[in-house]
Amino acid sequence: MHFPRLPDWLIYAAVVVALLIVAIGRRERSDAPPAPPPATEAEGAALGPASPFDPAVVVDVPDKTGPAEGTAFSVASSGVWVTARHVVDGCKQAAIVVGDGRGVEARVQIDPRGEAAILTTEGGGPALPLDLATGLRRGQRAFHPGFPQGKPGEATSRLIGRENLVVRGRGARTEPVLVWAETGRTDGLKGTLGGLSGAPALDARGRVVGVTIAEAPRRGRIYTTVPDTLSGLLAVGGRRLPAAAPGGAITPDNYGRVADGLRRDLRVAQVVCLKT
Repeated sequence: MHFPRLPDWLIYAAVVVALLIVAIGRRERSDAPPAPPPATEAEGAALGPASPFDPAVVVDVPDKTGPAEGTAFSVASSGVWVTARHVVDGCKQAAIVVGDGRGVEARVQIDPRGEAAILTTEGGGPALPLDLATGLRRGQRAFHPGFPQGKPGEATSRLIGRENLVVRGRGARTEPVLVWAETGRTDGLKGTLGGLSGAPALDARGRVVGVTIAEAPRRGRIYTTVPDTLSGLLAVGGRRLPAAAPGGAITPDNYGRVADGLRRDLRVAQVVCLKT
């Protein structure tokens, strides 16, 4: 029996195909693994360190021309409070409001490098717990209890990132700040959050992670100090604060009630500048 002779071109084609199969089979593959799924709100990316290349926001601080008011919070029951620097900067007489028409004199210590200040009084409310070492994550919540527009109120927000605050006017400087997107506020509260400056920024476990210092109403943004600003201020003069009681859980459903309790216990109080 004789098989038909195959054409030369078909033999050559078969040899070429075989060589290609062998070459492809032995080729090194270095494909990257599939990308991970997008992070959920609860698993946001860790916030990186401050950088001079962060976006900048400019704030003009005019000289005080009359009484001013803001919010302060207790960091020691012996009478140590924290507020925003611009609330009391240049203030000759400040007071912590403890009741209707009643206040206690507060001595002012300004942070020369950041937007925060220490107030000291004869005795104070229970201290809020601090968490200035745990890394922050984008998307995490903060709660801001205080006195917007001079009345009890609060806001809640989510962390967007970091910017550089450029202050012009009194105490001109540049410092890193945290930027939060406002996601809620006291029912019926319209307009500015002015008066909330100095309020604590609390995490979901009721611990202070920063000081509320400014807002951008049109953008729906709230600005707070970075943790390093507050920890550096509290370390001035070797100040050692007693350990505060652990905070309680705060959620979007209960933050109004929690804020009412903090104000009632004078852990969060109104601060007024009476004389400039």
